[in-house]
Amino acid sequence: MASSSSSASSSAVGDAQPRRRTKQNSERTDDSSCILEELPDLRRRTPLRAISALAVIGVLFITIGVVCLRASRSIVEIVDRYDQECVPPQYQEDKVAYVRDARISKTCIRTLKVPKDMQKPVNVYYELDNFLQNNHSRSDSQLRDPSKQHDTSSCRPEDVTGDKDKQTNPIVPCGLIAWSLFNDTYIFSLGNNKKLEVNKTGISWKSDRNRRFSDRVFPKNFQNGTVQGGAHLNSSIPLSRQEDLIVWMRVAAFPTFRKLYGRIEEDLRAGDTIVVSIQNNYNTYSFKGKKKLVLSTTSWLEVKNDFLGIAYLTVGSLCLFLAVFPGTSTYLSSQDMGNENDRTYLVCRSVARLD
Repeated sequence: MASSSSSASSSAVGDAQPRRRTKQNSERTDDSSCILEELPDLRRRTPLRAISALAVIGVLFITIGVVCLRASRSIVEIVDRYDQECVPPQYQEDKVAYVRDARISKTCIRTLKVPKDMQKPVNVYYELDNFLQNNHSRSDSQLRDPSKQHDTSSCRPEDVTGDKDKQTNPIVPCGLIAWSLFNDTYIFSLGNNKKLEVNKTGISWKSDRNRRFSDRVFPKNFQNGTVQGGAHLNSSIPLSRQEDLIVWMRVAAFPTFRKLYGRIEEDLRAGDTIVVSIQNNYNTYSFKGKKKLVLSTTSWLEVKNDFLGIAYLTVGSLCLFLAVFPGTSTYLSSQDMGNENDRTYLVCRSVARLD
């Protein structure tokens, strides 16, 4: 009976032990239901896997960062802030009065130098600073469907005109976003002789033209109020073809942003002189904003922005640092713990006893 009990106990303990154990040493204690076992210690493998993961992520991020940074540095830009320089000296102390007075000429001539060769197409942007565009005064349904022209409840205060009869005088497109449409204009010439044409076709997103702005919706009562915010719209052209409006209505999330004005379909050579005739109409002076004209080449990154590349390089370098120093030291310290199978544990099992 004692032999049978010992055999049953050994069988039960053996079934409960891990399948992948490479070495098994056991010693039974005085208590027949407990044994001392040497089980595999996997703690040494964990630092090695973490080091490998950090190293792979670090190399990958550094590679992406270098590619992004090179693409950004390859873009050639000309940036000219003109809001201050385009105000006559006698109005420097009262710029708001200058921009609101329709009798004063707003024409301003700026001269730009091309620092490096700029291959076509050369994108023309206007940049605004300290301008919060992301308000909700608009009606998307009105832009898509001509039967929704009276849907102006979300457009106040630029919802209707006249006697505020919403059934007869809705503004299309309504809302403060459309009302504040940018209205500075630029005319470019190479030197004083050759005019540079600006292509304003295809500057908006195709999905916006096809889905968000209907070819059956036309401007109505736009900028007819006593206070005019920005540019006027041609009432005979449907909204889907008013690309300046479409670009403007894709609102920016931050107070500093650029929007595409058009494209110059001609190569520019280093040293060329570009003369720009600006109509300085847009009022940024009442909120202490800034206006800039930007000429930029293109790449797959679209705009010159070193932040993305620097961010990838920073994260990648941090991962490599953690892999090389803290990770390696942790791995080496785990080596001093002994072999994989030198961890001894007291394992107790319920063993059936036969009296």
